[in-house]
Amino acid sequence: MKREEKINKSPLKSRVVFFVTNNLSKFNEGRMVASKQGITLGMLRAKTPEIQSDRLAEIARRSVLEAFRRWKLPVIVEDAGLFVDELKGFPGPYSAYVYKTIGNQGLIKLLENVENRRATFRSLIAYYADKLKAPMCFEGKVVGNIIREEKRKTSRCGFGFDPIFQPLETKKTFAELSIEEKNKFSHRGKALNQFAEWYKKLQ
Repeated sequence: MKREEKINKSPLKSRVVFFVTNNLSKFNEGRMVASKQGITLGMLRAKTPEIQSDRLAEIARRSVLEAFRRWKLPVIVEDAGLFVDELKGFPGPYSAYVYKTIGNQGLIKLLENVENRRATFRSLIAYYADKLKAPMCFEGKVVGNIIREEKRKTSRCGFGFDPIFQPLETKKTFAELSIEEKNKFSHRGKALNQFAEWYKKLQ
Protein backbone atom coordinates (compact mmCIF):
# COMPACT_ATOMS: atom_id res chain seq x y z
CA MET A 1 0.00 0.00 0.00
CA LYS A 2 2.84 2.39 0.84
CA ARG A 3 4.41 1.72 -2.56
CA GLU A 4 1.17 2.61 -4.36
CA GLU A 5 0.87 5.83 -2.36
CA LYS A 6 4.39 6.79 -3.36
CA ILE A 7 3.61 6.17 -7.04
CA ASN A 8 0.40 8.18 -6.81
CA LYS A 9 2.07 11.18 -5.17
CA SER A 10 5.11 11.40 -7.45
CA PRO A 11 4.76 9.17 -10.54
CA LEU A 12 7.13 11.25 -12.67
CA LYS A 13 9.98 10.34 -10.30
CA SER A 14 9.20 6.64 -10.44
CA ARG A 15 10.62 4.24 -13.00
CA VAL A 16 7.54 2.03 -12.75
CA VAL A 17 4.96 2.55 -15.48
CA PHE A 18 1.85 0.47 -16.09
CA PHE A 19 0.87 -0.73 -19.57
CA VAL A 20 -2.91 -1.10 -19.90
CA THR A 21 -3.58 -3.92 -22.33
CA ASN A 22 -5.32 -7.26 -22.68
CA ASN A 23 -2.64 -8.51 -25.05
CA LEU A 24 0.10 -10.41 -23.22
CA SER A 25 2.30 -10.63 -26.32
CA LYS A 26 2.13 -6.88 -26.77
CA PHE A 27 3.01 -6.39 -23.11
CA ASN A 28 6.00 -8.74 -23.33
CA GLU A 29 7.36 -6.76 -26.28
CA GLY A 30 6.91 -3.53 -24.36
CA ARG A 31 8.47 -4.90 -21.19
CA MET A 32 11.63 -5.90 -23.05
CA VAL A 33 12.02 -2.43 -24.60
CA ALA A 34 11.38 -0.69 -21.27
CA SER A 35 13.76 -2.96 -19.38
CA LYS A 36 16.64 -2.07 -21.68
CA GLN A 37 15.91 1.57 -20.93
CA GLY A 38 15.95 0.99 -17.16
CA ILE A 39 12.17 1.27 -16.78
CA THR A 40 9.98 -1.33 -15.09
CA LEU A 41 6.78 -1.93 -17.01
CA GLY A 42 3.87 -3.43 -15.11
CA MET A 43 0.74 -4.82 -16.73
CA LEU A 44 -2.81 -3.75 -16.00
CA ARG A 45 -4.79 -6.40 -17.82
CA ALA A 46 -7.84 -4.45 -18.87
CA LYS A 47 -9.44 -2.84 -21.87
CA THR A 48 -10.19 0.86 -21.92
CA PRO A 49 -13.11 2.28 -23.92
CA GLU A 50 -12.10 3.31 -27.44
CA ILE A 51 -13.73 6.24 -29.16
CA GLN A 52 -14.52 6.09 -32.85
CA SER A 53 -11.94 8.20 -34.65
CA ASP A 54 -9.76 8.15 -37.75
CA ARG A 55 -6.81 9.39 -35.68
CA LEU A 56 -4.72 7.03 -33.55
CA ALA A 57 -3.57 9.90 -31.33
CA GLU A 58 -7.09 10.94 -30.41
CA ILE A 59 -8.05 7.37 -29.54
CA ALA A 60 -4.92 6.85 -27.43
CA ARG A 61 -5.28 10.16 -25.55
CA ARG A 62 -8.86 9.44 -24.53
CA SER A 63 -7.99 5.87 -23.55
CA VAL A 64 -5.03 6.85 -21.36
CA LEU A 65 -7.05 9.51 -19.55
CA GLU A 66 -9.75 6.94 -18.81
CA ALA A 67 -7.11 4.49 -17.56
CA PHE A 68 -5.60 7.10 -15.23
CA ARG A 69 -9.06 8.04 -13.94
CA ARG A 70 -9.65 4.40 -12.96
CA TRP A 71 -6.30 3.52 -11.39
CA LYS A 72 -4.56 6.82 -10.51
CA LEU A 73 -1.24 5.31 -11.60
CA PRO A 74 1.30 6.37 -14.26
CA VAL A 75 -0.02 4.54 -17.31
CA ILE A 76 0.57 4.04 -21.00
CA VAL A 77 -1.83 2.74 -23.61
CA GLU A 78 -1.22 1.93 -27.24
CA ASP A 79 -3.38 2.31 -30.28
CA ALA A 80 -1.94 0.78 -33.42
CA GLY A 81 -3.02 0.26 -36.99
CA LEU A 82 -1.99 -1.27 -40.29
CA PHE A 83 -2.34 1.23 -43.14
CA VAL A 84 -2.38 -0.42 -46.58
CA ASP A 85 -1.51 1.89 -49.48
CA GLU A 86 -3.65 0.17 -52.12
CA LEU A 87 -6.66 0.24 -49.74
CA LYS A 88 -6.21 3.99 -49.11
CA GLY A 89 -5.01 3.44 -45.55
CA PHE A 90 -7.57 0.78 -44.61
CA PRO A 91 -7.87 -0.82 -42.07
CA GLY A 92 -5.90 1.85 -40.14
CA PRO A 93 -7.46 2.63 -36.72
CA TYR A 94 -9.99 -0.16 -37.30
CA SER A 95 -7.31 -2.85 -37.60
CA ALA A 96 -8.29 -4.77 -34.44
CA TYR A 97 -11.91 -5.00 -35.57
CA VAL A 98 -10.95 -5.97 -39.14
CA TYR A 99 -8.59 -8.65 -37.88
CA LYS A 100 -11.31 -10.14 -35.66
CA THR A 101 -13.79 -9.96 -38.55
CA ILE A 102 -11.86 -11.22 -41.58
CA GLY A 103 -8.43 -12.13 -40.23
CA ASN A 104 -5.21 -12.42 -42.19
CA GLN A 105 -6.79 -14.45 -44.96
CA GLY A 106 -9.46 -11.82 -45.45
CA LEU A 107 -6.87 -9.07 -45.90
CA ILE A 108 -4.88 -11.23 -48.30
CA LYS A 109 -8.10 -11.77 -50.27
CA LEU A 110 -8.67 -8.01 -50.51
CA LEU A 111 -5.24 -7.70 -52.11
CA GLU A 112 -5.67 -10.60 -54.49
CA ASN A 113 -4.08 -9.80 -57.89
CA VAL A 114 -2.77 -6.48 -56.50
CA GLU A 115 0.90 -5.75 -57.23
CA ASN A 116 1.34 -2.81 -54.85
CA ARG A 117 1.39 -4.48 -51.44
CA ARG A 118 3.09 -1.67 -49.51
CA ALA A 119 1.74 -1.03 -46.01
CA THR A 120 2.75 0.86 -42.88
CA PHE A 121 2.32 -0.27 -39.31
CA ARG A 122 1.87 2.67 -36.92
CA SER A 123 1.92 2.68 -33.13
CA LEU A 124 0.77 5.53 -30.93
CA ILE A 125 1.86 5.29 -27.29
CA ALA A 126 0.11 7.69 -24.91
CA TYR A 127 1.37 8.31 -21.37
CA TYR A 128 -0.35 10.11 -18.54
CA ALA A 129 0.34 10.58 -14.83
CA ASP A 130 -0.40 13.00 -12.04
CA LYS A 131 1.16 16.47 -12.51
CA LEU A 132 0.96 16.30 -16.31
CA LYS A 133 -1.28 18.86 -17.96
CA ALA A 134 -2.11 16.57 -20.89
CA PRO A 135 -1.18 13.11 -22.19
CA MET A 136 2.17 12.76 -23.93
CA CYS A 137 2.12 10.87 -27.22
CA PHE A 138 4.88 9.04 -29.09
CA GLU A 139 4.54 7.58 -32.57
CA GLY A 140 6.52 4.85 -34.27
CA LYS A 141 6.08 3.42 -37.73
CA VAL A 142 7.55 0.75 -39.95
CA VAL A 143 7.06 0.31 -43.69
CA GLY A 144 6.79 -3.11 -45.30
CA ASN A 145 4.71 -5.31 -47.57
CA ILE A 146 1.72 -7.59 -47.18
CA ILE A 147 2.84 -11.03 -48.33
CA ARG A 148 0.58 -13.50 -50.10
CA GLU A 149 0.47 -16.20 -47.41
CA GLU A 150 1.00 -16.40 -43.67
CA LYS A 151 4.47 -17.15 -42.37
CA ARG A 152 5.27 -17.91 -38.72
CA LYS A 153 8.30 -19.18 -36.84
CA THR A 154 6.02 -21.50 -34.87
CA SER A 155 2.25 -21.79 -34.52
CA ARG A 156 2.41 -19.57 -31.40
CA CYS A 157 4.53 -16.80 -32.88
CA GLY A 158 3.09 -13.45 -33.87
CA PHE A 159 -0.33 -11.95 -33.31
CA GLY A 160 -2.73 -9.91 -35.36
CA PHE A 161 -1.39 -9.15 -38.83
CA ASP A 162 2.20 -10.10 -37.87
CA PRO A 163 2.25 -13.29 -40.01
CA ILE A 164 1.53 -11.37 -43.24
CA PHE A 165 3.58 -8.21 -42.66
CA GLN A 166 7.20 -8.17 -43.82
CA PRO A 167 9.23 -5.05 -42.91
CA LEU A 168 11.52 -3.66 -45.60
CA GLU A 169 14.51 -4.22 -43.32
CA THR A 170 14.17 -8.01 -43.34
CA LYS A 171 12.96 -10.90 -45.47
CA LYS A 172 11.02 -12.31 -42.53
CA THR A 173 7.54 -11.46 -41.29
CA PHE A 174 7.05 -10.10 -37.78
CA ALA A 175 5.77 -13.56 -36.80
CA GLU A 176 9.05 -15.17 -37.90
CA LEU A 177 11.15 -12.92 -35.67
CA SER A 178 11.94 -13.28 -31.99
CA ILE A 179 10.63 -10.53 -29.70
CA GLU A 180 14.11 -9.02 -29.51
CA GLU A 181 14.48 -9.05 -33.30
CA LYS A 182 11.00 -7.63 -33.85
CA ASN A 183 11.63 -4.77 -31.42
CA LYS A 184 14.52 -3.57 -33.61
CA PHE A 185 12.14 -2.87 -36.51
CA SER A 186 8.68 -2.61 -35.07
CA HIS A 187 6.45 0.42 -34.82
CA ARG A 188 5.77 -0.45 -31.17
CA GLY A 189 9.46 -0.73 -30.33
CA LYS A 190 10.17 2.65 -31.92
CA ALA A 191 7.29 4.38 -30.12
CA LEU A 192 8.24 2.86 -26.77
CA ASN A 193 11.88 3.85 -27.18
CA GLN A 194 10.80 7.43 -27.88
CA PHE A 195 8.68 7.36 -24.74
CA ALA A 196 11.53 5.89 -22.67
CA GLU A 197 14.02 8.54 -23.80
CA TRP A 198 11.56 11.29 -22.89
CA TYR A 199 10.62 9.67 -19.59
CA LYS A 200 14.20 9.25 -18.41
CA LYS A 201 14.83 12.98 -18.81
CA LEU A 202 12.22 13.59 -16.10
CA GLN A 203 14.20 11.69 -13.49
